[in-house]
Parts: sequence; C-alpha cells; structure tokens
Amino acid sequence: MIIKEALNLAKKKLYYNENYAFFILSEYLKKDRAWIYLNSDFDIDEKKYFELINRFDNGEPFEYIFNKASFYGLDFKIEKGNLIPRYDSEVLLDIVLNVCKDKKNLKILEIGFGSGILSIMLAKKLKVKIVACDINEKALNLAKENAKLHDVDEFIDFRLCDFKNIKENFDFIFSNPPYIKNDYKLDKWVLNEPKNALFGGEKGWEILEQIILFSKNAKYLACEFGYDQKEILDKILKENNFSAKFYKDDNDIFRAFYAENKEI
Repeated sequence: MIIKEALNLAKKKLYYNENYAFFILSEYLKKDRAWIYLNSDFDIDEKKYFELINRFDNGEPFEYIFNKASFYGLDFKIEKGNLIPRYDSEVLLDIVLNVCKDKKNLKILEIGFGSGILSIMLAKKLKVKIVACDINEKALNLAKENAKLHDVDEFIDFRLCDFKNIKENFDFIFSNPPYIKNDYKLDKWVLNEPKNALFGGEKGWEILEQIILFSKNAKYLACEFGYDQKEILDKILKENNFSAKFYKDDNDIFRAFYAENKEI
C-alpha cells in the first residue's frame, strides 16, 4: 500500500485524533513531513503501520509506543509505568531556571521527578547540584538512564523515597506532583499512565498542601497545579507565610506558582 492510501485510511480510523496518523507514520518511517509529502506514492508495509495505529487507537500513548518524548527541545526516553512529560510543565521549568540562575549556590530538591526531565534540564542548563526524590522504582531507573543520556548524572542525586521521609533542609523546592481529583474523568490514553503520578486525592490538591507544609523551612517553592486550584493554593500558601506569584500557560490557565517564605 502506498503512503497516501495508508494515511487516508489511518485518518478515518482515528477520526477523533487524526493528526496522530501522520505522527505515527513519520516515527515509523523515520522520515519528516516534507519527505512524506514528496513521496506519497512510496510503498510501505501497511501491516506494521496499522499495528501501531491500532495500539494507539486502543489507548496506548504515542510516547509509550515509541519509548520517547520531547520536552523543551530535547528527546527523553519514556517507558510504560512512568508519567509522560507534557508541554504544560515548561512553565514550571522556566520558573525553576530563573530562580536558580538569579540565586546562586542553592540547595535544591525536586519532589516527584518522574522521567527526570525537570532536574535534567536544570542540571544541563545551569550545571547545578540537585537532590530529587520519587516513590516509583520504574521512575528511578528511567530518570538515571535519561540523566546519563544527557550527560548530567553527576549533578543529580536521584532517591527512591517519599519526600516526607527526607530530613535535610533545602533552600529551594520544586515539584510537579499529582494534582488531579480522584473522580475526574480522563481519556483512555492518560489512564494508561501510572495513577499515583496523576491523582492527588478527593480534592486534587492534597499532595500540594503536603508539599507546602513540608517546605516550611525552605526559602523558595515552585509547583505545577491544576486548572481550578489557584485560589485554594494561594490561601494555603498565605496561611503558611509564603508570598506567591502565579503563572499562566499558553492556554491562559494558571498552571504554576513561585513562592517565597516570608519568615526566612
């Protein structure tokens, strides 16, 4: 079957998400958009292509199918059982980079490192030392692999533990924690990701509150949060002597905060 025919059939199958028909074809062939358009009569093995299409159609995320995800202009390895990096988190990363660039020699902790992308980007951009913790053993192995891939493993101390068990004090803590309400309806692709990296409790913001309380001895704190959580988090931060600024994502939704402890 030629590319043009295969692509049209795949688009019909994925009518609700037809762009992925092209993305999957491009990744399968290891060719860019221009090559595909210029070679639309090229014969491909449609059986293998539609095996990938069916996997996606059945709810397997693109990133799990190809074991890769792009973030902040770089590629990272991704495996099933780990949270998939999302563009939304670039808001948090920009905050973290600015804090660490302007305030030197900080003792830094990331809570819930996932695939390691935030700490890796921070280490890669600024060559700073970071402690990072997570409770997912699969995340630990993957993050270490990604750190080696990007040649920053010497800068990051990845730890398999709950942040509440860490006894050291840190100047700056940042996190993209689970913040989705337990009863929130997610699509079938997101539901293939680890639940403990997605759901934050009945209200959604419970873990964020725990992080704020844990960070009472830190000077600076930055977190990603849910679309409807700004007001409650602002209240909790103020109650714990933090002065916070909130940042929007490209969809004009408040997505992250940066807070300074007024008592330190």
